Amino acid sequence: MKSKILFAFGMLSVFTLSGCSDDFLDLTPPTDTVGEYFNTQEHVEEALVAAYNPLQWPDWGNGYYCPINLMSDIMADDIWVGGSSKTDNQFWHLMMNFEALPNQTPAGLWTDEYSGVKRANDVLSYINDSRDELSQDFIDKASAEARVLRAYYYNNLWKFWGNIPFFTDNLEAMPYTAPQLKADEVYENVITDLKDVLDKNLLPMKADESELGRVTQAMGYMLYTEMVMYQNDESRYGQALQYMRDIISSGLYDLNPDYAALWKESGEWCQESIWEINYKSENAVRSYSNPLASGGTVLPRLISPNQWVDGTAGVAGGWGFCPVRTETYERYAGNDTRRDATCFNAAANGEYNKRYQDTGFFLGKYIATPDGNAGQKADADLNFNNNLRVYRYAECLLNAAELILKTGGDQAEALRYVNLVRQRAHIATLESVSEDIIIRERQLEFVGEGKRYWDLVRTGKAPQVLVPDEYGYRTNTWSESKKYLPIPDTEMSSDPNLKQNDY
Repeated sequence: MKSKILFAFGMLSVFTLSGCSDDFLDLTPPTDTVGEYFNTQEHVEEALVAAYNPLQWPDWGNGYYCPINLMSDIMADDIWVGGSSKTDNQFWHLMMNFEALPNQTPAGLWTDEYSGVKRANDVLSYINDSRDELSQDFIDKASAEARVLRAYYYNNLWKFWGNIPFFTDNLEAMPYTAPQLKADEVYENVITDLKDVLDKNLLPMKADESELGRVTQAMGYMLYTEMVMYQNDESRYGQALQYMRDIISSGLYDLNPDYAALWKESGEWCQESIWEINYKSENAVRSYSNPLASGGTVLPRLISPNQWVDGTAGVAGGWGFCPVRTETYERYAGNDTRRDATCFNAAANGEYNKRYQDTGFFLGKYIATPDGNAGQKADADLNFNNNLRVYRYAECLLNAAELILKTGGDQAEALRYVNLVRQRAHIATLESVSEDIIIRERQLEFVGEGKRYWDLVRTGKAPQVLVPDEYGYRTNTWSESKKYLPIPDTEMSSDPNLKQNDY
């Protein structure tokens, strides 16, 4: 079992794993003011740990099921929404059909990501106020971690909502509102700050075993490249490509030979993993009454076949969300090892309750297993141990290939990177490569990982691909006005200066 750094609710308790044992660090709440408490290295570290905590919330927290990977992919063309009907998690269905409403949008995700921004800002504020009590090494590393985390949270807000309130110093007076920037302004602020952090080279290229889950230089490089490519920022393609080459040349990462093994617990933090969000079942205490506590994830329960006999074909039952489209399964070559690892064929492996939009296929990468929540201490649904894979080395290779072509580089180098990914999938190598080929390869590689929708938008393919389907599920066509979701009505009512997106 890999070590997992888990982050408990609040700032005053830290849930960590050392080796394979769990320890709670119970701390005495401060009797002084917050500023006086967070003036030691130990206490600032607590604040830094708390800044990681919101990474775990989106799957279920603040009243919404909003797994980042699913919130992205339901708007694309690889999976359906599913559930019991089109009113089950209704905002998912509305997003899929490009008819989201201010009161039917992933408001929990908005809250989760701004909580992360606020906590990252807290860390930077405490460091600034307590420099005389902190070592320079700690200041450098903790500041870099907080700034990269803040960029990650803002990246999600920017991609989903675009025109958002932006602040790098926390709001201290009523009505606690911040200027709303245009999407391009948000991008420029975040990417500039992220580049400044990465230039300082304060983070390790790869985390030590005891710190798996913390952000690294490689994670920052992937985040920077994701943002630059989504923005189609040609002025920064060269830098993004250099970052991908730095990861490749470091020798610290490689493709895992077995694609299917990537998604097992034993595959967490393998040689291919650049960054994951940690979840853990052993002694996990996440519950419906305390969903922001540290522990596991609900994602496997959401996406597994309903009323499945636990253990059949090594799978446990779930709620039937996000069935994989039949067209997705058929898109793979028969010998492509990614197909069966991605598409669990429930129809061929057991009996279950066929729910809305059922295809017989479910997302095998995060499928629930009978022992997936073993050892949990609260609500079993919320405490599966599947880490969320955010950045993998395969994406680094495909990013590099695409950027090489975009910058007029060596096509042989680009082809080599694409063929490495294909060889691992046990399918025929190519003799030539194009940007369209790379986008198709990304679709096969990243089903269910929250990449496809953003690829379609950034490449201009969304209006041609995201169109009404033959089943009558998606009846609307994506248009440029659908790029940014409606801002949640709770935010609009609390800040009269916010301008609603023209969705």
